[in-house]
Amino acid sequence: MDKYLLPDKSASETNLARDNMETTPPNVFRRGKRGRNEDWEAEFSIFKEEMKEVMGTLMAKQEAEFKKFFNPTLIEIQKTNQSIENSIALLMSTNEELTKRVEQLETQKKRIYIHCDIHTFYIHCIYIYTLDCEYIYILENRIEDIQRTDRKNNIEVKNVSKGKTESKEDLIDMVVRLGRTIDCNITQSDVKDIYRVRGKKEGQTNTPIIVEFSSTILKANVLKMSRARNIKHKGKLCAKHIGFTKNEDTPIFVAEQLTIKGSRLHYLARDLAKSKDYKFCWTSYGRVHVRRNESSPIITIHSEDQVNNLMQAS
Repeated sequence: MDKYLLPDKSASETNLARDNMETTPPNVFRRGKRGRNEDWEAEFSIFKEEMKEVMGTLMAKQEAEFKKFFNPTLIEIQKTNQSIENSIALLMSTNEELTKRVEQLETQKKRIYIHCDIHTFYIHCIYIYTLDCEYIYILENRIEDIQRTDRKNNIEVKNVSKGKTESKEDLIDMVVRLGRTIDCNITQSDVKDIYRVRGKKEGQTNTPIIVEFSSTILKANVLKMSRARNIKHKGKLCAKHIGFTKNEDTPIFVAEQLTIKGSRLHYLARDLAKSKDYKFCWTSYGRVHVRRNESSPIITIHSEDQVNNLMQAS
């Protein structure tokens, strides 16, 4: 580095001029010396190049060491990142599948709810219908009991021809004459009400006559004596026994007044008796009874289903 050291003292311009004059031969061109600034720039350029080489070598070593220590870590990090990306992609795919599955389950759930709602509604309707049927059955029985109670004093006289002029007095007179025929004392005061039922068909003249007596006992006696009269005599009750002079042999029938349901059950019970050899079929206080023979139990008919069951069982 001694060559880079600057001299302690520099020659003065007078001395330099003298030396040049003494040493330089005549007629010879002499190059002037470089100045101090030019030497400094050359030396600084050399220093700069050397420093670049030193820094480049140092940077190369550091880069090699960096690659030596950090490359495996970077590769591992890259692999980890790739694995994470793959896992995220798998999770996203699984999430999509699960979302679709959840949507399918929600749809099935809605269908199940709808089906369950319909099934529940159907069961509820059946339950309500059953309750309604039971309630209707109870109401029908109550109405039947009320109507039967209203008719407990009534009888029907059927197949009686209607005259051109017919009043309540004429009808009462027929009932009084009927009482004489069957040996049952009936007075006008015993008849609480009497009327003829209107016919369903226009021009019908033999509709039933409804007689309401003042007591149930009298009504029962009239029915009992009428049956006994028909059994005792060969000639059954007919028009002449109630005062008719025309068509005297037209048969008449005396029975208790039944409700609409009771009339229907009585008709079915008579058909049952004919079809299945039941010996007895009768009505009592608005109820219908059948009996196969003298030793068999009495069966009270309450409904059409009961008659059908008896038809099938016999």
